[in-house]
Amino acid sequence: MAAHKSGFVNIIGNPNVGKSTLMNQLVGEKLSIITSKAQTTRHRIMGVVSGEDFQIVYSDTPGILKPNYKLQEKMMKFVTGALTDADVILFVTDTVEESDRAAEILERLKKSSIPVIVVVNKVDLTTPEKLEALVERWHAELPEAQIVPASAKEGFNIEALIRAIVELLPEGPAYYPKDTLTDKTLRFFASEIIREKILRFYDKEIPYSCEIAIDTYKEEPTIDRIAATIYVSRDSQKGIVIGHKGERLKRVGQAARQDMEAFLGKKVFLQLFVKVNDDWRNNERELRRFGYELE
Repeated sequence: MAAHKSGFVNIIGNPNVGKSTLMNQLVGEKLSIITSKAQTTRHRIMGVVSGEDFQIVYSDTPGILKPNYKLQEKMMKFVTGALTDADVILFVTDTVEESDRAAEILERLKKSSIPVIVVVNKVDLTTPEKLEALVERWHAELPEAQIVPASAKEGFNIEALIRAIVELLPEGPAYYPKDTLTDKTLRFFASEIIREKILRFYDKEIPYSCEIAIDTYKEEPTIDRIAATIYVSRDSQKGIVIGHKGERLKRVGQAARQDMEAFLGKKVFLQLFVKVNDDWRNNERELRRFGYELE
């Protein structure tokens, strides 16, 4: 019988290359928020996949960026932490990105002894010739890495990627019970679902000025009762989030409740409030309260 393998696989890359979509394909659950806006993932989100003779513990990290305030500094600490505590690193790029924001990260990967798989995502958006040139470029950039073209959105080549990951895992026992899906709480997913709706329904700076706090979460046999506060940075934003006669907030609440019910498989009663907290993105204490303290 084959030896049991287990390990931590950390997913890093620039914003908008499809890291969260890939994570959800690999784990088979909607654990990471997916929208087209940058900076969607603010935390390291962990998903666990177990087979008979392996366990993969995935971490999805925020997109690489140059920090402008304390919140973004905390987000980048999640990324740099992910470079050191992995058994395998998935560096996700795609067929359309031109950014050099990851230059510093790539330098660190070259010096690291941790195995790296470069996932060239969004192959559905390119031609075979262009893809071949990209694969050659990544071979030159990271000679030690494996290069795996994929389309997370279309589910293309995901099985081959999983096989490549398992191949690189060290031998060892499972870290978590085999039925574990994530280390995050239901409160965390409730707040992420609400935040995803804010990203979807509001423009400009509103989504990046918002944070969600779950005030109460009561689990009952047939229904979960959740009360949450959306914190914004300014009074004017509070008015925008609520909307005329509360219409916009109501729409966020309805969409979030439907997603929560699908995620939990039961009824949800959701109450939303909006409050102003003018400097939460630069306030250490507030950032800790919202879960940005490093583990």
